[in-house]
Amino acid sequence: MPRHAIIVGAGIGGLTAALCLTRQGWQVTVLEAASALENVGAGLQLSPNATRVLLALGLEAPLRKDAFEPEALELCLGRSGQRIFRIPVGSAAETRWGAPYLHIHRADLVRVLADATQGAGNVDLRLNSPVERYENREDGVSVTTKSGETLNADIVIGADGIHSTLRAQMLGPEKPRFTGNLAWRVTVPIHRLNNPPPPTACVWAGRGRHAVTYRLCGGDVVNFVGVVERSDWRGESWVEEGSRRDMLADYAGWNLTLTEIINKADSHFRWALFDRPALSHWTDGRVALLGDACHPMLPFMAQGAAMGIEDAWVLAEELSRDVETPAALKLYETRRLPRATRVQVASRANMKTFHRRTPLSRLATYAPMWAAGQVLPGFVRSRQDWIYGYDVTSTDQ
Repeated sequence: MPRHAIIVGAGIGGLTAALCLTRQGWQVTVLEAASALENVGAGLQLSPNATRVLLALGLEAPLRKDAFEPEALELCLGRSGQRIFRIPVGSAAETRWGAPYLHIHRADLVRVLADATQGAGNVDLRLNSPVERYENREDGVSVTTKSGETLNADIVIGADGIHSTLRAQMLGPEKPRFTGNLAWRVTVPIHRLNNPPPPTACVWAGRGRHAVTYRLCGGDVVNFVGVVERSDWRGESWVEEGSRRDMLADYAGWNLTLTEIINKADSHFRWALFDRPALSHWTDGRVALLGDACHPMLPFMAQGAAMGIEDAWVLAEELSRDVETPAALKLYETRRLPRATRVQVASRANMKTFHRRTPLSRLATYAPMWAAGQVLPGFVRSRQDWIYGYDVTSTDQ
């Protein structure tokens, strides 16, 4: 009889975990609180450390159907547009890091993963099934849904996101810290733009703020994420609308490529960015946390989805070993916690790199980057190796 896993949450991490576990012969039930896998969120950057897992799961064809492959990763100045450095990706990414660098809409990736779970045959995806609690037992573990239903399994995986119910039960209430940064998000069909941004993942840096632009949906849509230092905001909702006027005020005087995107977007979403400290542990008996439930990332290295995808592969791999289930979950935690914590720390540090306020600090930060990009481009590229070259599908990691 196959072992049974319950995964709480049908986001990117949860669905990837379901696929990874089915490859190891598990029967999987995925419980999702929402009534539908809705078209929420916007763009994702899938760096090679993430795409190599998705390719190993046989998803290259459907992934590439909706993704966009950028030419390069760039850093430019937000007002002048001057390029500080450029790291070629495309075929160069596959040569150096062994897998492609792709952009994709979150909803498209969720659909690809959900379709694959249905094709796997041993995944039961249940919508409108919010979980209220779990209980470790001698012979297994159970979860109780909001409707009062109790389901039993061999393991429970909490992939229920940044406001995880399972994490709250395991570790108590969280204490997030407002970073003093407000994020903006818009998407625009590229045919509306007279001066579209380059076909790259481009960070535009400036005084107390920055922006990131890249393309989605095969290149037909431009995604813009902006981060502005503010002290008067506290909302963390991803679906709260702001105004075009306020967003334009935040980017007044910036490059016309960026202000045109803001002007021609239909909706302007905003939310506050909160930082959360690394957790002491991710497991409790036969229950383990995964993705944003245990290591939510600030967006300054575009690694939130990637870390959840890495988690999923390692979790399934450790559960395939000939050890008791709680011990296998602990091995998963031991392998993943240092890596996720290091990326969390690096993401936090990048927040400051992009927001230099004084001319002297901008010169001290960006001049060496520019010089390295001109004289030592290989060195600039090598600084990404520890992230993009990390291969959880290899026995060496």
